[in-house]
Amino acid sequence: MHGPASSGWLLVALCAATGAYCLLRMRSGVEEQRRAAGGEALMGFGMAAMAVPAAAFTPPSWAWPVYAAVFGAAGLHALWAARASARHLHHLVGAGAMVHMAVTAAASPGHGHGGSGVPLLTGALLLYFTGYVLVTGVRLVPAATAAVTGGPAGWGDRPELARACRLSMGMAMVAMLLTM
Repeated sequence: MHGPASSGWLLVALCAATGAYCLLRMRSGVEEQRRAAGGEALMGFGMAAMAVPAAAFTPPSWAWPVYAAVFGAAGLHALWAARASARHLHHLVGAGAMVHMAVTAAASPGHGHGGSGVPLLTGALLLYFTGYVLVTGVRLVPAATAAVTGGPAGWGDRPELARACRLSMGMAMVAMLLTM
């Protein structure tokens, strides 16, 4: 990724915290919640690793194809899961965006963070994730007020926190795509 190191470190912190919360959500009593949380944890930690500023650490040349393979496999898993629920299509788009960023980084000179990217694909992903962030943000407000009136729930079973987790990853994805 290009850009100031401070914003890169903020993205690393945001994505790592989101990934850690998703790991906590994997302890939920709801099976679908656990299943979705595992993929989101992978996405959060993967985004954190890709957001590390190039001035601090430049991954070896073999890392980008590994990222592409891992997120390609995650995309195939999301495609398979989409048979049961269409909301897994968002995970497919997210995994595809990660593959796109990894391939772009691998193709950039010196295998550093970022590159020119495919403008059309990057633009389409930016539009998708910007729309996702706006819609998720609007949906978060009613969930927070409904949660106050409900009974206590465990940290892994709070839908407003799961939405906030997805919202923060969507915002981080927009930031990462903008810096490509």
